[in-house]
Amino acid sequence: SVSNIVPESCLLIVVGLLVGGLIKAVGEKPPILKSDIFFLFLLPPIILDAGYFLPLRQFTENLGTILIFAVVGTLWNAFFLGGLMYAVCQLGGPGLNHIGLLANLLFGSIISAVDPVAVLAVFEEIHINELLHILVFGESLLNDAVTVVLYHLFEEFANFEQVTIIDIILGFLSFFVVSLGGVFVGVIYGVIAAFTSRFTSHIRVIEPLFVFLYSYMAYLSAELFHLSGIMALIASGVVMRPYVEANISHKSHTTIKYFLKMWSSVSETLIFIFLGVSTVAGHHYWNWTFVISTLLFCLIARVLGVLVLTWFINKFRIVKLTPKDQFIIAYGGLRGAIAFSLCYLLDYKHFGMRDMFLTAIITVIFFTVFVQGMTIRPLVDLLAVKKKQETKRSINEEIHTQFLDHLLTGIEDICGHYGHHHWKDKLNRFNKKYVKKCLIAGERSKEPQLIAFYHKMEMKQAIELVESGGIGKIPSAVSTVSIQNINPKTLPVERILPALSKDKEEEIRKILRNNLQKTRQRLRSYNRHTLVADPYEEAWNQMLLRRQKARQLEQKMNNYLTVPAHKLDSPTMSRARIGSDPLAYEPKADSENLPIITIDPASPQSPESVDLMNEEPKGCGGLPPSPEEDEEGLVMRVKEPSSPGTDDVFTPGTGDSPSNQRMLRCLSDPGPRPEPEEGEPFIPKGQ
Repeated sequence: SVSNIVPESCLLIVVGLLVGGLIKAVGEKPPILKSDIFFLFLLPPIILDAGYFLPLRQFTENLGTILIFAVVGTLWNAFFLGGLMYAVCQLGGPGLNHIGLLANLLFGSIISAVDPVAVLAVFEEIHINELLHILVFGESLLNDAVTVVLYHLFEEFANFEQVTIIDIILGFLSFFVVSLGGVFVGVIYGVIAAFTSRFTSHIRVIEPLFVFLYSYMAYLSAELFHLSGIMALIASGVVMRPYVEANISHKSHTTIKYFLKMWSSVSETLIFIFLGVSTVAGHHYWNWTFVISTLLFCLIARVLGVLVLTWFINKFRIVKLTPKDQFIIAYGGLRGAIAFSLCYLLDYKHFGMRDMFLTAIITVIFFTVFVQGMTIRPLVDLLAVKKKQETKRSINEEIHTQFLDHLLTGIEDICGHYGHHHWKDKLNRFNKKYVKKCLIAGERSKEPQLIAFYHKMEMKQAIELVESGGIGKIPSAVSTVSIQNINPKTLPVERILPALSKDKEEEIRKILRNNLQKTRQRLRSYNRHTLVADPYEEAWNQMLLRRQKARQLEQKMNNYLTVPAHKLDSPTMSRARIGSDPLAYEPKADSENLPIITIDPASPQSPESVDLMNEEPKGCGGLPPSPEEDEEGLVMRVKEPSSPGTDDVFTPGTGDSPSNQRMLRCLSDPGPRPEPEEGEPFIPKGQ
């Protein structure tokens, strides 16, 4: 019940505080979260898990918005916060006067970045919609390049006696080197991992190892050259995943998935516990002015940055960011262990105020994680922000999504506009034509066919039947139905089908999605002027019109044959009638000359199904009906179904004789009725 109110990250920090307090109470020195341990061992699993399972469609569709928030927003926060904190230090008294502009800018660059670990820990629990989640989480991933550049830049500038304009220009260019260099390193290792997995079909056990090994190599190589290790990990995970999953087995895929989840969860737990322990164990220097100003300016800078950037972004977005979305983005700017570790890396020789920086950073982390992390769930419910769709999209939705993508690509081609869909389609074509053939083994490089997959499933089912039922030797290409017909007694009466695993279901879903909609096939063009007319179309129209007129005529005729329902007597009245005149209620043996009405068995309720077969004995044949026939009334018989291939309108039936036609005319036109006399009642007597 506590975890429903308090996020897991807050509880872990509390556990760390308790553990650190116990260690200190015993008289031992609590361990401190060292930066080397954090950056080399604890951070990579979390980033690899986020990059490998990154929702690529949402990420690429909102990449421009994410980059603006990550780059421009982080730069704004760093310089706005650093400049204001420098002003506070100049006005704050003797304890803060010695802190210069570069030190405050370095502090601003450390504290301004949104932390991916904290964002993941909080946003996974509130199940926010995909757009807001990818905007905040994507910003926290991509702002690493800005943080790394600013951190190393101000750290180097602090050692210089004088900073020139050339140094500033080189520092600006280093941002592109760090970010694009990290992406390049990640892509290289991702391609190597995909190529290596092509040759692991005979050693399935070590397939997951290559994913972890090459990803970690990408991170270490990027950190070695002071590039962005986080961007290298994300790039390697995104690049290798589609090709690696096409090459490896299902068991290896499951191993990678759950090992990454477990590894990242353990790292996240250790990070937050160590944050609590380090808070108790570290050296702190508390300055009310500096700490309160840092917390206040962090919130102001975040809100102003989100409002201004969203106003600019909404001019170019089709789906606008609403005020509720802006509030969640601003409120979700959580700080975490990355800022703590970067500050812990500072050298005492050049930054004597490191303890005060650490104290302020820990205060901001605790405020964002505890206060904002605990209140964001009630605020999301209060504002009725759209939640994440829990159910998986159906194949129908995914196929229509792809169809709309190709439709938009075609519209862009017609308009001559090279937009997002155009370049995405070009990349997919290049990937299918060249890259897949090099990185995916065997026939998997081509599109998997539904028929081949059906045969594969059929063979697997046949093998299972042979192994379980002992049916004997069965041909290799025999179908499941024929297998069941060979020896039906060996199978149980109700065979329970085995439930599909999630991986198998995902594979079937992927195959159906790829095959039920072929991309941009070139079809023969046509127009309405070149279409050949159907010679039978006019004859069919005439036949339909004649059939419709015949049905209408038959319906009019049947309106006169409506027989009112016989009113049922009560049981007492029936016994009285039978007792008074038993002969009147005996069934008549002779019923050959009775009039017959046939009923079509297809729809006995419809009036069209009634066909008059023999009505001569009843008034129109020249002889008056006998009283016995009068009492028996009409006999209903079921009409025999017509033979296949005959037309029920144009084929003459048994009731189409001239006498029957005269009978129809007689019934359809009963003639004028005599007017009732003045003293005569409206309802005749005896009715």
